[in-house]
Formats: sequence, C-alpha cells, structure tokens
Amino acid sequence: MSDESIKLVGVQETLLMPLWGRAIEYSKKKPILIDKIAYDIINSIKYDFSTIEKKVNKLSLASWIARSIYFDDQIKSFIAKCPDALILNIGCGLDTTYERIDNGKIKWVDIDFPEVIDVRRKYIKESQRRKFLAKSIFDIDWNIDIPKSDHIMIMIAGVVYYFEENEVKRLFTIIQQQLKNVEIVFDYSSIRGVKIANKKVIDDGGMDKSAHLAWGIDDIYQLETWNLGIRILENCEMFSEHRKRYSFYKRIGMAISDKLKIMSLVHMEISSK
Repeated sequence: MSDESIKLVGVQETLLMPLWGRAIEYSKKKPILIDKIAYDIINSIKYDFSTIEKKVNKLSLASWIARSIYFDDQIKSFIAKCPDALILNIGCGLDTTYERIDNGKIKWVDIDFPEVIDVRRKYIKESQRRKFLAKSIFDIDWNIDIPKSDHIMIMIAGVVYYFEENEVKRLFTIIQQQLKNVEIVFDYSSIRGVKIANKKVIDDGGMDKSAHLAWGIDDIYQLETWNLGIRILENCEMFSEHRKRYSFYKRIGMAISDKLKIMSLVHMEISSK
C-alpha cells in the first residue's frame, strides 16, 4: 500500500466517496458488505475525509452499499453460467468488486483515465487474469486492448450521470459497434435525482462543482428506442431489496427516495443489429 497523498480533482475526486462508504460499512459490527480491501485502502490514503464524514447524507452512504451488492449479485449470476467470462469495469476508480466476486476463472479489465489508473496501481495490483486499461472509453480503439470473449458483462458504477445524454448514447454506440453482444449493469438518476445528488452529495461532500451530475432519465425504457439493440432485462429502485436491513427512520428515507426514483439500478443487454 502507498502512503503518498492522493491528488485528484473534479469528477475523479468522487471516486473516493464510494470507496470510503464501503470502508465505513466494513467497520460496522454487522456489515452487509464485506470489503476489507476498501477498508485497508482508506486507512492508507493521505486524504482528509473529514468533510465527507461530516456532511455526506446517510442515504448516499447506503446507496453505495446497495449498488455494490446489486452489481456483485448480477455478476455472480452471470459468471455462474459463464465461469470464464470477461468482465469490463468502465470508470473503475478505486472499485474493488473483483476482489469480492472472483471465481478463479474470469478475465477482468478495469478501465479509467490514465491519471486514475496511476492512483489505482498504488493500492490495487494487476494479475494474470485482471488487467488495468488506462484509456477513455470514448477512444475508438480501446477494444483492441481487451481479451476476446464470447461472454462479456460490463459494469458501469457511478459514471453515466456525469455525461450528457449525447455522450451516454455515444458510449452505448461504441459498445454495440465494438463488442456486439454484451450485458451491462449500471446505476442512474432520475432528472430530480440529479438535482438532489448535486446538492446533497457533491456540494455537501465538499467536492468541486465540476463534479456535478449532468444526465438524468425518468423512464429508462426510453433507451430501447435509441436503435442500439438495447433491451432492459431488469430495472429496480436503489433500496428495494435493502430497506428491511435498516432502522425505521432510515427505511422512511429510503422509501421516499425509491418512490421518487432518485437512484435506480438497471441490467440490460446490447445486441448486434
């Protein structure tokens, strides 16, 4: 583990927030997500987390855990059917999903900007089956650097709402053209959710305003009209499976969040035309 101070700005600085959230969950007496790697990284990074700790809404903290559990479950289900599948983690930041779900056979590629991958390499190691790709997903040739596979799942955690809608379409177009048939899991916000997240998470968490969310969508099934071979397999509210694990007052906040569709999770497929 590195003991150097971490230097990220804007959107890239937000990668610390879910990492911190997973570390906080691990430190509880009865965590619902076990992520010791996140805990170890947080305790080795020279970064002042006091603003995040004081101001980040507890609902945001719970959402990072709920998202991780959903992604873990979806990927585990996928690799149960295809044990040697390829998993692409787009906008990986300091994500540690691989450590939680690895079956000893999958191939895995973590993709992010070069400056983020530089930070990642200080705390997380590559291996024979797990590689880092220091590129923008919008680079037209990024696919030549990933292993070939007939079974591909892509996870995109905490990323798409930083794009404008035309960029989201461009991302899915690139995936459809280069990878043909894939399954994708990602999280997204409603239009109202974007406004709330910018106030309650980014601003209150002490992040730079350049990290503000941009894209929200109220009806995720609109993606099926984009002529990209998209089919929504599952769509669910962020806390639908986890409200029962929390106190009464937290369940109220989660129920309201889900009712307003502030944050949601989706599993879809993109197939060749």
